[in-house]
Order: sequence, then structure tokens, then C-alpha cells
Amino acid sequence: MSAEIRMERMTSPEIGAAIEAGVTTVVVAAGAVEQHGPHLPLFMDAEHGDRLAVEIARRLGDALVAPTIRVGWSDHHMGFAGTVSLSKATFLAVCCDYCGSLARHGFRRVCLVPSHGGNFAPLAEAREAFNEAAGPDCSVDVYADLIEVIGTWREIAEAEAGFGARVGGHADIAETSIMMAMHDGLVREDRVECGQLTTPEEEPELIRRVLSEGFKSVTPNGILGDARGATAEMGEKMITALADRIAAHFGA
Repeated sequence: MSAEIRMERMTSPEIGAAIEAGVTTVVVAAGAVEQHGPHLPLFMDAEHGDRLAVEIARRLGDALVAPTIRVGWSDHHMGFAGTVSLSKATFLAVCCDYCGSLARHGFRRVCLVPSHGGNFAPLAEAREAFNEAAGPDCSVDVYADLIEVIGTWREIAEAEAGFGARVGGHADIAETSIMMAMHDGLVREDRVECGQLTTPEEEPELIRRVLSEGFKSVTPNGILGDARGATAEMGEKMITALADRIAAHFGA
């Protein structure tokens, strides 16, 4: 089997041989192409999904990585230039087709991993539809614990620099650190700033407002939290810790 586990970098015979050899689990990240404040590029969530999927597959062992679903449900970010969004129905239809395609090739388990906050609830709600699309010989599991994601980031930010309160979940110290770890030169460091700060107790109401009134109604600069103090080292630790926890959800 090829040492490469990213399907889009493999040949069809290599993928077929891997499945024949028992590599029947596949990880699919579901990201977004949307605004991430004045300092981060739009592909933050899609790139994070690419990286997380590889890290999770390595922890699971005997797993491949399908191409990331790069555009997600981001309607609540459309107040900011450049955001590209699928409708919720289209997004879930794409995910269903992914699951069906992968099952037809012989994969027996699909692990769906959202790397954009807006994708978590729709994916969790559609789990049954994904399993129907995959058929009786393939199971689809969805990681849907957004609270754990944000909590993991807060733990690392607090332990590393005492900045746990700066984690708000979008374009904040966590996502800025993660982008620095992946593509340091793409962070516009002269534009890093504070956004809308929140506490864990306020998050449910904040999420309701974001989804009903749009992101811009909550944070004019597109940041939830505070992006200041980010480092590549912190970002690498966040990627590692989150991959460990998601892989554990899938049984690693």
C-alpha cells in the first residue's frame, strides 16, 4: 500500500488495493470558505479540515482521507465579502453523495468531521440520511461536539499563555494560531485585533443570534473572541489535542 493516505493524491489502483487490504475506513472533513475577520484568509476552515482529517486518519490506522468538502453552510457569514455558501439542503445532499460514493467502492465506515462551526448541527441532524445513502454495508459516524472543540482550544490557550478567555470560536486566538501553524505567512498580523468577547454561559444566545440575524449583527469585524497573542506553537498544540479527541470519539 502507498504511504500516501490522501485519496486525491493517490491513483485509483492504489485506492482499490488499500481497500482490498482492509483499509475500509475513510475520514471526510467538511469545512467552509468564508470570512475570518480582517486578518485570516477565507480557506481557514477548509485547510483546517484537510489537516485534521489526516491527523485523525493516522490515529485511527487503516484509514484513508477523502477530499475535504471545502464549501459548507455559511449563510450567516454572507454579510462579509467573499463568503461562499451552499444552502443547507445542498450541503447535506453533497455529504449524502459523498457517503454513497465511498460506500460503493467498498469503504465500510465513513467518519464525518466538521471543521466549520455552522456545519456541526446540520451534520448531526442528518446522520440517519447519511447512513441510508451509504447503504447497509457501510456505517456513517459524525463528530458533532462543537462545545468540546471550543473547550479544547480554551484549555490550550489558558495553559500556554493564560489566554483562555480570548477563545470565542471564530477568527480568534485559536484559529489564528492554527493558521500560523499551517500557513504562517497568510496571517495579516498587522490586522490582528479583538472582536466580540463572550463567556461560555452566553454562547447559546450568541449562537442563536448569529444564525437568526447573521454574523455581522454580533461582531462587525467578523471575530468572535480575541485574535491577539496567537502563536504557531499554540496552534500546533491545538491541532494535536483536537485530533486526539476526535480520533478517540471514533474509537482510536
